[in-house]
Amino acid sequence: MKTEIVSAGDQHWLTRAVDTIADGGVVAFPTDTVYGIGSDPFQPGAVARLYQAKERPIEKAIPILFGSRGDLDRVAKNVPGWVEALLNAFWPGALTLVLEKQASVPSIVSSTGTIGVRIPDHPVALELLQAAGPLAVTSANPSGAREANDPAQVAHLLRGSIDLIIDGGVTPGGHPSTVLDCTRKPPRVLREGPIPPEDIFSLLDRS
Repeated sequence: MKTEIVSAGDQHWLTRAVDTIADGGVVAFPTDTVYGIGSDPFQPGAVARLYQAKERPIEKAIPILFGSRGDLDRVAKNVPGWVEALLNAFWPGALTLVLEKQASVPSIVSSTGTIGVRIPDHPVALELLQAAGPLAVTSANPSGAREANDPAQVAHLLRGSIDLIIDGGVTPGGHPSTVLDCTRKPPRVLREGPIPPEDIFSLLDRS
């Protein structure tokens, strides 16, 4: 497979990316943490290609990113009321919340009853997600390799296994997002990242 690279400064990049995703393709793009690769979460075949490109075990769920809080109900259900404080404080941003999954989300995205969700704080990612809708997204590197925060690194690691790379320059954050399990109270930090646990729990104590 030939991997196309398109600059985010190109006037046609968004149309190219949305069309690729709609056709079941895999697109790499910058986020506020590292580069991610994304596909349509409602096309199981497209999600399967994410697993193949990343060489990711199928039992490991893939988070869903979106560009508007209005998309939350499309992929998650029974969202606790206290989560609103986290959304207001940290979205868009580097906080992934684990919530109950909507039945409409294919099991290949997550084989459990939960799903990780996030709105990234990056203009290219937001523009893409607002145009394409929610995407299943994982970091743009083979499992076990260091995350990529540069499009050249993405090309080196994944060229030939994905359809398109959106070159948005070097990403500002070199670490994946903080992951918080919100299916329980108090919530539990599953992965530490740019947002410190103390900031999260301090906010919830005040809410």
